[in-house]
Amino acid sequence: MRIRYKAYSFVMGALLASYSICVAQQAPAKYEATLDSLNRHPLPDWYAGAKLGIFIHWGLYSVPGWAPLTHPDHDFSSNDYIKYDPYAEWYYNTMRVDGSPTQAYHREHYGANYNYYNFAPIFDRETKKWNPDQWATIFRDAGARYVVLTSKHHEGFTLWPSSIPNPTLPPDRQHATRDLVGELTTAVRKQGLRMGLYYSGGYDWTFVPGPIREKADYEKVKPESEAYGKYANAQIHELIERYHPAVLWNDIDWPKTGKALEVEADYYNSVPDGVIDDRFGIEHADFKSPEYEKLDKISEKKWEECRGLGRSFGYNRAEGEAETIAPAELIALLVDIVSKNGNLLLDVGPEADGTIPPVQMERLKALGAWLKQNGDAIYDTKPWTKAAGKSAEGDDLRFTRKDHDLYVTVLGQPKSSTLTIEDVRLKANGAVSMLGESEPLSAKGEGDALRISLPSKLTGDYAYVVKLANYLE
Repeated sequence: MRIRYKAYSFVMGALLASYSICVAQQAPAKYEATLDSLNRHPLPDWYAGAKLGIFIHWGLYSVPGWAPLTHPDHDFSSNDYIKYDPYAEWYYNTMRVDGSPTQAYHREHYGANYNYYNFAPIFDRETKKWNPDQWATIFRDAGARYVVLTSKHHEGFTLWPSSIPNPTLPPDRQHATRDLVGELTTAVRKQGLRMGLYYSGGYDWTFVPGPIREKADYEKVKPESEAYGKYANAQIHELIERYHPAVLWNDIDWPKTGKALEVEADYYNSVPDGVIDDRFGIEHADFKSPEYEKLDKISEKKWEECRGLGRSFGYNRAEGEAETIAPAELIALLVDIVSKNGNLLLDVGPEADGTIPPVQMERLKALGAWLKQNGDAIYDTKPWTKAAGKSAEGDDLRFTRKDHDLYVTVLGQPKSSTLTIEDVRLKANGAVSMLGESEPLSAKGEGDALRISLPSKLTGDYAYVVKLANYLE
């Protein structure tokens, strides 16, 4: 009995020791306000595999909801870009640039002396009609895995009732009456999605009003006072503590007086599996954030392209079908980004009352339908040895992988009844199929290529995915 007890004690001791080591390894790290500590933060699997998020630009600028259509290619370096800024969320800045179309629009519709912040009570009235659960359902059905809402844009108005007073604005012009951030956070999480928050730390036109009239002003209007640093630091901590956002998406820069290292360390300690973008002005980020810009090759560092469904992030009533990305182009964009180790943060620009423009809704529905059929080639995948290629028939191809499977996406309608993929050989236990089809595809090797016979009638639209099961070692 004693011998058995000793053996039992030894085994239990070993198990407890093993458990302690396991718990220690799984316990979240305590992050400190240093680059060395922050750089130890691992990229969470959920974010790496999510691939698609929905960005929402919604604020006072959604009331006028207008911008010119002059710069369709977002040539930011153009000499007249500021005057003809296509971003409707920059309305407050552009309306103050003499000779700008936005200034003319504002004078015509509201009067030359109409204060921008008078849009606050209108926005409050309109947002009473908004249904957060409806948005969350739309985003889920579009195939998104996470959502990022603008909690405060450059004009300083917040979408949550912040307890941090803005010393430059009247009390009824500082923030939304409804807790739009909190209500959407609840609705999004109820649909099984992650909720992230955008915050404009680099610009706040209530502290340094500007306007930005020329390129040199981009730096001049960044508020760097001690007062603004404390304000931004307090507000973003309030967001972290109240809502625990899965993504902390800062814009432009962070005030040097705002303690960026402290902000990021506190965020990771509050949300260990959260992620931070690369716009805090320090040499740490979980991902890069190009804007209306694709990469030409696979990036080792995780990245996320942000762009609107149209040319603007905020609602622009001047935009229509011609200014909105076509469904085939949108799906090709997503596939291309994912093949290069990126996520797509796709923006919707709602009207003040929360209505998503019909042309944008059409795109979201097309994207959701495509992902319902072909999501296996997108979600939780990794880049292959190459991102892009051409079939022997001339098809434009993109490659992704998951476990032992290789996915080959044909962008657009296949050019032939066969698809011949160079430098790909069928393994002995491999199988070839097309997502959305119930029957396997016949395939045979031709030297260093694989020739696949495609179905006579394809299911779906825009892009088609061939799956090579058990192809990878």
